[in-house]
Amino acid sequence: MIKIIADTTSVIDPKEAEKLGIAMIPQIIVIGEKSFRDDNEITTEEFLSKLKNSPVLPKTAAPPPALYSPIFEEIAFKKDTAIVICPSADVSGTVRSASIAAKDFPNADIRIFDSRTIGPALGTMVYKALEWANSGISADEIITRLEKAKKSCKIYFYVDTLEFLHKGGRIGSAQALIGSILQVKPILIFLDGKVQPFETQRTKKRALSRIIDLVSEECQNNANSHITIFQADAMPDAEFLKTALSTKINPDFIGFSKLPPAIIVHAGPGVVAVSFFKNFPD
Repeated sequence: MIKIIADTTSVIDPKEAEKLGIAMIPQIIVIGEKSFRDDNEITTEEFLSKLKNSPVLPKTAAPPPALYSPIFEEIAFKKDTAIVICPSADVSGTVRSASIAAKDFPNADIRIFDSRTIGPALGTMVYKALEWANSGISADEIITRLEKAKKSCKIYFYVDTLEFLHKGGRIGSAQALIGSILQVKPILIFLDGKVQPFETQRTKKRALSRIIDLVSEECQNNANSHITIFQADAMPDAEFLKTALSTKINPDFIGFSKLPPAIIVHAGPGVVAVSFFKNFPD
């Protein structure tokens, strides 16, 4: 049997994951002297309220290896296979935590996979891996398909301010300074595991319209692109993107979700994004 293991940066609801048989690991949110699991101790709405009222910038901590150990112990006992699908190692310590935990079970078949992405795109990989496992596809083939998928994943996103990405170490000070001085609206891209500047526009409206054009160009004739729109405290912008993309390219389905606290810590409130795959394997 193949067990799929994910974490809350996949934007999969923990209750849904439990029903599906996905083992879900929380990220840890640190606000001042207090720590919270983001699966059952703090919601997105509660976190946004704390973020806006906190005198200190919240931080994240990767799940400790001990959270993986009971799952890996069961895998070893049953002689099953585990596929742990993690957010990009460049923005999260989750890969490292899972790898440390796996060292305690050297005879178990535990595969740690760095997805090189985060958010709903990561969630898409998790769902598809589960589907493939349930259909009898081997662990080796699942990893091969996930490798193909991650190479074609892109996320375009807009943020109201670069402050959170800068303070969290996700973009450099020069880029943050330019955005602040010129009062431009940045479009960023999450590509190959990292947040990278893409271009700037003079207004938010132009930035969102540009994202619509970019996604439309790359997904126009791609029925397997798995487009998902996600946001934090930016529902009107997300709905605008969904309506525009639905009209412009008419995909079979566009996913829609809110971000978990562990991602909002670094992106900040007011973030809206579109993830997709240029070539997702069947």
